[in-house]
Amino acid sequence: MRSALYALLLLSSYQNISWASPDPFGTEALLPQKPALRTEGAVGDPCAEAMPNGALNLLEVVNLALCNNPQTRVVWANSRVFAAQLGVSKAAYLPSVNLDGSVSSSKTGNAPSVDQRSISLTLSYLLYDFGLRAANLETARQLLVAASATQDSTVQAIFIAAVQAYYQEQATMAALDAALESERAARESFAAAEARYKAGSATPADKLQSQTAYSQATLNRITAAGNLKNAQGVLANMIGMDANRNVSLVPANTTSIPNEFEGEINSLIEEARRRRPDLQAAAAQVKAAQASIDAARAAGNPSISLNASAEQFNFAGTNSHGSLIGINLNVPLFSGYAPTYSVRAAEAQMDARNAQLEQLRLQVALDVWTSYQQLTTATQSLRTTADLLNSAEQSERVALGRYKAGVGSMLDVLNAQSALASARQQRIQSTFSWNISRATLAQAMGSLDVSLLQTLSDAGGQSAGVIVQKPGEIPSQKIQP
Repeated sequence: MRSALYALLLLSSYQNISWASPDPFGTEALLPQKPALRTEGAVGDPCAEAMPNGALNLLEVVNLALCNNPQTRVVWANSRVFAAQLGVSKAAYLPSVNLDGSVSSSKTGNAPSVDQRSISLTLSYLLYDFGLRAANLETARQLLVAASATQDSTVQAIFIAAVQAYYQEQATMAALDAALESERAARESFAAAEARYKAGSATPADKLQSQTAYSQATLNRITAAGNLKNAQGVLANMIGMDANRNVSLVPANTTSIPNEFEGEINSLIEEARRRRPDLQAAAAQVKAAQASIDAARAAGNPSISLNASAEQFNFAGTNSHGSLIGINLNVPLFSGYAPTYSVRAAEAQMDARNAQLEQLRLQVALDVWTSYQQLTTATQSLRTTADLLNSAEQSERVALGRYKAGVGSMLDVLNAQSALASARQQRIQSTFSWNISRATLAQAMGSLDVSLLQTLSDAGGQSAGVIVQKPGEIPSQKIQP
């Protein structure tokens, strides 16, 4: 009994060591780091930083979204689940040790009670199973790769959503400024028409038309202010804050005109197919399905195990000892055709994964093609709206000046002001659509990361000099649309 107690203490010590090291196989070291962006040379966890003071630039908005959005925490936790499953698969290569003990007392009639005590230590070690463990390990490894790629894909989705929310608020803010300017111009026209009407040089129709235009401009300004509030709520929600929290932003640069983007579309599609994390996840799922087929086939094969046990038994004060060591051969003969259908199910799953991979390959090509055309159109529109706004401003000034001089009509003024308001809105929309189109193409290419923020212009250039926080990875050259 004493030797068995020593074995119990030894095993308890081993278990305590295991509990003190929660990841003995180091599986979490295989995970990508938690989604976060950091400035170059910074140390520590960027998600642990407090809310930045003052106005936020684009980098800070994206970083707060990645740190605080629940979706990033979900995919990070899912990746840890698959990392733990990889550890479970690796554990199959180690022996299992079990300690059993029992104490009982029996009594028959008037005879004294008889005490029984037993303790046993059993070791079992699987020596060979014709590839079942290896197939399960490969399945777990590929599923972890797929989970990591899915995390990257989710990060890019949140990244682009944060960029869109940032520029949407900037666009609605610019739209409000444009509405205020249009309201001011309409008020000036109304004042001029009213002055000429009082002087007897304008008809009542001029005054009523200008007053109607002024009221319409006021209504447009009220609508623009409401749209800005909505956009501010969306942005606050995106970065993990309540929608009623006011978030101030660094003004975006809307004056620069980009160069034409040129790129060979076929090479962009091939580059996207190499880089897209969702495509990498689908490819890993295919490999995991193939490993599942191997595991299903190996499950019906024999297995060879080493078994050893030691037992001490005490019955009514009499001790007895026993030990056993041997090789166990297990040959499945018939399992009701379950292995056959397991293989068929795994093969069907493999076909489904291959079809999904091919569908995603086609979708990647469509995403790149669509984003490329959108960016090309946005670049051309940005240049055209600059000329349109310039000519509309001059036309409005001339029409209003002619009317004040008494040689023009109010209809000409109202038409010019309407054209100017439309030109302002088109300029605002094309400016921010161009920035979002660049980010969308980068996402379609699988290269949406912090290096893109260096070239998305924001006033003050606070997003310069940043890198992705991925230890051990050499920053690669990103496609810069």
